Amino acid sequence: QLRIVESGGGSVQPGGSLRLSCDTTVLPDRAVDRYYALGWFRQADGKEREGVACISNRYSTTYYADSVKGRFTISRDNAKNMVYLEINGLKPDDTAVYYCAADPQYSIQGMCQLAHAQWVSQGTAVTVSS
Repeated sequence: QLRIVESGGGSVQPGGSLRLSCDTTVLPDRAVDRYYALGWFRQADGKEREGVACISNRYSTTYYADSVKGRFTISRDNAKNMVYLEINGLKPDDTAVYYCAADPQYSIQGMCQLAHAQWVSQGTAVTVSS
């Protein structure tokens, strides 16, 4: 089964930083610039999945959840089919499983607000504790 694959999770102390990466090579027609909303979701224990940052492969506009604005930065490298999430100033509330996501239909705001996508990775755990 083809999947988009994320990496980079781990355990970090409060105030620390992490960089998550996602390989989206398997997305159909990715090499021919088919539109995709790309982004990152997270889900903490006992909470609903939340879309935290989204971008498209065509435009530089980004969307962030209010809870992460100013601390999270999403970027993508179309030549490498990669999507990144730079996380700074980590807080214990950021502890969650983080998922990479992609969808050919949603706008970036739509995908992030719904926290739903056609393609979702298996997830990588991020734990913030002292």
